[in-house]
Amino acid sequence: MTGTPGRPGVPTLGEFTAGQLRRLCEVAHLDPEDARTYADVLTRALGPEAGRRLDLPPSGRTFLSDDHTPVEYSLSFRPDGPPDLRVLLEPGCGTATLEENGRAGLDVIHAMSRQWGFSTTCLDKLEDLLLPPSPHGPLALWCALELRPGGVPRVKVYLNPAANGADRAEETVREALDRIGHHRAFEGLPRGDGYPFLALDLGDWKQPRVKVYVRHPGLPAAAVGELSRMPAGPTAAVLRDFAATAAGTTGTDTRLAGLPVLSCHAFTDPAADRPSGFTLHVPVRDYARHDGEALERAVALLAGHGMDPAPLLRALPSLTGRRPQDGVGLIAYLALAHQRGCPPRLTAYLSSEAYTVRPPTG
Repeated sequence: MTGTPGRPGVPTLGEFTAGQLRRLCEVAHLDPEDARTYADVLTRALGPEAGRRLDLPPSGRTFLSDDHTPVEYSLSFRPDGPPDLRVLLEPGCGTATLEENGRAGLDVIHAMSRQWGFSTTCLDKLEDLLLPPSPHGPLALWCALELRPGGVPRVKVYLNPAANGADRAEETVREALDRIGHHRAFEGLPRGDGYPFLALDLGDWKQPRVKVYVRHPGLPAAAVGELSRMPAGPTAAVLRDFAATAAGTTGTDTRLAGLPVLSCHAFTDPAADRPSGFTLHVPVRDYARHDGEALERAVALLAGHGMDPAPLLRALPSLTGRRPQDGVGLIAYLALAHQRGCPPRLTAYLSSEAYTVRPPTG
């Protein structure tokens, strides 16, 4: 689909999101040349949809964001330096069918592999399983880029375990893990209500991961602490405190009854039956009246974990001119990540809001 003429001065999706990304690169201490490179990568990955003007509605209903913008940003904080900047996108946005969406996404990943010289062998082993003809579910393929100095990002691919039907998602996850050599990994997962994503690290990763996400709707606050299966991972108290602050809840008998909490379990050793990494994702936008509240909670969590909240405070104005109190969803998720051999990280997921600002709740 090509861009359609609209009102003078109205940007295209590509222009809007590339501008946001360049400003976020400054927040993350990436130099202007890298910022220009990554903005161009984003625009090319969006394909024809990048030329669609924002005075038109979204051409498709992407699951990636509440307002159907096919782009989301995140800042991953650590105690000892500036945050890492990431961008998540749906390369096949705007295609007519989910099957075409997946094929367009694969084309983009293969083009990236040729440009940056990484292997897609792991993804190729899963193509017929997770990108079948007539796929089910809300997504086909998403691509995440972790932006590094030098203009060459690390690449992650997100696939849909319900592609063969939600009733076969567990079977699909088991087979996917088995195909890529993680024969014991499934037994290391907690129980939940579905598997929204299976993610693969592609390219220049010190320890490439396969990650399985588990959905936990209506989770009692006390049960948050039991989700990690990572040896020597975060304690139950740390996880409960993080979730309580992020969601603004009190009391262990409280249920997280909004959008479900997600747990993410990362495997690096094919022989292991336990994950080497664990992340807890709290959809803060569904537990806050407005982004002012979400921001206060994020700042408190960052400070409590010894991380500088200043980049987050600079990031929000780089995305929008509105006040945090005038909407909810600019901060979509807050996540606490533990990986063996690395210090804990706290990640804030930030919406583009290219199309719509969700109004604050009462």
